[in-house]
Amino acid sequence: MEAPIQVTAVRPGGHLFNNLVHFARLLRQLGIPTSGEQSATLTRAFAHLNLDQRRDIKAAARAVYLGRREQQPLFDRAFDLFFHPQHRAGSGLDLGQLAQRSTQVEQRKIAPLAAPTGGDPTSEAEPPVIEPRFTFSQRELLRHKDFAELTAEEALQLRDLLRHFPFDVDRRRTRRHQRASRGRIFDFRRTLRASLRHGGETAQLAWKRRKTKPRPLVVLCDVSGSMESYSRILLQFLYAVGNSVRRYQAFAFGTRLTCLTRPLALRDVDSALSQAAAMVVDWGGGTRIGEALHRFNYDWGRRVLGQGAVVLLISDGWDRGDTALLEREIARLQRSCERLIWLNPLLGQPGYQPLTRGMAAALPHVDDFLPVHNLASLEELADHLTRLNATRQSQGKG
Repeated sequence: MEAPIQVTAVRPGGHLFNNLVHFARLLRQLGIPTSGEQSATLTRAFAHLNLDQRRDIKAAARAVYLGRREQQPLFDRAFDLFFHPQHRAGSGLDLGQLAQRSTQVEQRKIAPLAAPTGGDPTSEAEPPVIEPRFTFSQRELLRHKDFAELTAEEALQLRDLLRHFPFDVDRRRTRRHQRASRGRIFDFRRTLRASLRHGGETAQLAWKRRKTKPRPLVVLCDVSGSMESYSRILLQFLYAVGNSVRRYQAFAFGTRLTCLTRPLALRDVDSALSQAAAMVVDWGGGTRIGEALHRFNYDWGRRVLGQGAVVLLISDGWDRGDTALLEREIARLQRSCERLIWLNPLLGQPGYQPLTRGMAAALPHVDDFLPVHNLASLEELADHLTRLNATRQSQGKG
């Protein structure tokens, strides 16, 4: 029979909350990001669990703390070592006090977990690498940190945040109608049918309104050499948006145009990103925005720009192609879609001015010119689209 995990209090300030704080600190030392908010959430969840079932407690902790599947083996070993059967009720043991009584407790906990199995025995004597705490303040720093300055660990954390990124595209009104409790369109048929139940007397008027559907979203992302520091993160953004939007098309361009809709539709994020990157043969090369837009307008425009599509064009505007061609093709693109939004990562830098010839030619034909250099700018983009949708609905457009 499994030894129960029992504590003296299920509230902040009791032994349970203190123990979870120390356990979260251990996970952070092992490289698994945790926060105080997660510990508080797990404490509240324990009120609905049977604390005699060790397996249920472990499953709840795993669901709250883990963000990636590959962290599970390390987490299970840490949990089994930290919540040892000797820590059971009756003793009212606070693991924080236990750690204070022995300065070597934390080292004994970390050493068998951090050391590689079957590796060089000399590596066991090396001190563990302490990762920075993934607290609320660090999340705020990550939100405002430029994509080009992210470390490898921060890029992984950002990918986890983008996985649940809320993205709502503008909606359009269709020709079909649906029932409404009130409105400006009188439903004569339903009113007439309802009057038959009362001998032909009209007891109540019926109304209807136009149905709405999300507009298609098309994203064109620049993957040339000048965008290389942003392209990897923006590719993850494309994947996250594709999982939030029903009708979605994604393209990458440098010197040529590549459709990425199919690989980004894969369920596994790693497979999707690797296959999408492998399809782009001109990654990190030159930029010919006009030629890429020309290929899109003539090969894909009629297929993906119907029903009032919204287009996001992500580029820094550095162009080596024909400026006249760029101006002509972006004007054609703007006429073919409902709204054209140009996202420029350089716009988030202080003192930036769109003086390159590519941006100078494109800006007169762009509906919105917004930055896309950090997570906060992506959130502002989502809010901007939400406000556009609310404005359109209040004006009765669509």
